[in-house]
Amino acid sequence: MLYTETMSHTSSPESHGIDLDDVTLTDLQRRLRRVEGQVRGVQQMLSAHRDCRDVVTQIAAANKALEQAGFVLVAAGLTWCLEDPRRSAAAGYDIGDVQKMFLKLA
Repeated sequence: MLYTETMSHTSSPESHGIDLDDVTLTDLQRRLRRVEGQVRGVQQMLSAHRDCRDVVTQIAAANKALEQAGFVLVAAGLTWCLEDPRRSAAAGYDIGDVQKMFLKLA
């Protein structure tokens, strides 16, 4: 599991997470709230005995949105690693770690 912290680019060397800027963090939170709403909608569709095809379509949409949030996070991690490889390695995220995270999503 990836641990992230809300920090500016002036984070301390002892931080242990990817340094996400506020814009990326806000985007990720917005995406995840949308996925959360989609999943609640799927639950409601099931309770209302909606057509299976409609439910599957909504599950696929939620899955795609969750994958996209993951890719945004990995892209931010890759950028962070490339900007300052020493700092990212000291925090436990070298480029190989970020590549492994990408492959988990692919």
